[in-house]
Amino acid sequence: MRCRIARRLARMLGRRGAILLCYGTVWALYGYAQVVSPQPDQRGLKLVLDVMPLAAWGWLWVATGLVAVFSAWLPQGRDWLAFLALPLMVLPWMTSYLVTWLTGEFERGWVATLIWGVIAVPVLVVAGWSEPPRVKRVVSS
Repeated sequence: MRCRIARRLARMLGRRGAILLCYGTVWALYGYAQVVSPQPDQRGLKLVLDVMPLAAWGWLWVATGLVAVFSAWLPQGRDWLAFLALPLMVLPWMTSYLVTWLTGEFERGWVATLIWGVIAVPVLVVAGWSEPPRVKRVVSS
């Protein structure tokens, strides 16, 4: 019984939905971590922290993650907002780390820039995928 339910949920979710569910969960958890236990070294985030406090950014990460988790269950074509929001949330982080590295304020900024970029790329790749058509099972009589 449990396997049948799990298979049905997986079929409803699809491949695109699975990516959105996973990434949305990670984004929400990362944001929550920034709110309850901020990272101690914030030099690389100087630019984004000049715009708004880390707690506000954390809640924005959480909101983005929740949009993706919700969108994971939507049919293809209606999930576009999540595929846009997830990589857009990473851009300020990447930009801040890159600028602080280029200005010499954060010597490891290039590493963080690349890590966030590489993390976001699969979302962009999957956004261009189509869900494979569902195979109808033929019931023999």
